[in-house]
Amino acid sequence: MDLSDFNADNSLSCRLASQIPEVCKTEDCCLGIDEAGRGPVLGPMVYGICFCPVSRKEELKDLKVADSKTLTEAERENLFQKLDDSKSYVGWALQVLSPNTISTSMLQRTKCNLNTLSHDTAIGLVQFALDSGVQLKEVFVDTVGPAEKYEEKLSKRFPGIEVTVRPKADSLFPIVSAASICAKVARDRVVKGWNFAEDLGEVDADYGSGYPNDPKTKAWLLKYLDPVFGYPQFVRFSWSTAQNLIDSKAVPVHWDDDDEDDGEKAAQRQNNRSMLSYFGGSTGGSEQTPTHRFFTERKLKSLDTL
Repeated sequence: MDLSDFNADNSLSCRLASQIPEVCKTEDCCLGIDEAGRGPVLGPMVYGICFCPVSRKEELKDLKVADSKTLTEAERENLFQKLDDSKSYVGWALQVLSPNTISTSMLQRTKCNLNTLSHDTAIGLVQFALDSGVQLKEVFVDTVGPAEKYEEKLSKRFPGIEVTVRPKADSLFPIVSAASICAKVARDRVVKGWNFAEDLGEVDADYGSGYPNDPKTKAWLLKYLDPVFGYPQFVRFSWSTAQNLIDSKAVPVHWDDDDEDDGEKAAQRQNNRSMLSYFGGSTGGSEQTPTHRFFTERKLKSLDTL
């Protein structure tokens, strides 16, 4: 599993895939879909698919795959290696959704909630398998939202393929368990080797489970909250846990659009400078305001002329 493309720029999303077994291009196949990291406020969400010929389901079952949440990290790594070693008849693909992708999708003008993002990602992975020549006959999915509606949606999108959507599908169907293991191993590796683009010094890796109700996670969020620029891109800033800390601990921001008055006048009433003032020309004064690391890290600087 080569994560180098994602690690090179973890602000974006990335697709990884194994080689497609030749047998999957000639025989009817089953495919499982599951995700890892839906709930945490830290790190990416990873969607995974795993597929194999219907005729070899029992061989997959003999690998003793199970729901990734019931396994230790060492057990997951061992099972993933077994899946990867079975490349003559087992294939997989992953979509790594960065925290930045998740949060911007949820907060953009035309909002995309997590369920919609999950559905679109799953559909994209199934289409990837079809475009790669996999002869899909059956698809098994761990549900996101109401199972019946999701099953109907996928059946309409992929006519001719038998779609089964169930809660806890990762504990019911070995092919979904296999997808769950692939997704969880990828997320664990990404989180463990996260490359912080921000200049944070030696980062404390003791952030707990990454779930919002974990005291260690909350302490980490508080420690690495910049009062002006918020969180590093490791954090899903759209999560209410992160937003509540920003609202209570960070510098309040008053947007010019909130006032009917001119933004400069509104800022002056609050004894502040308008954001617009930072984009004006030089005043010619000798006093230089230190540049925040947000700008230096991104190699941004002010220009007097274009």
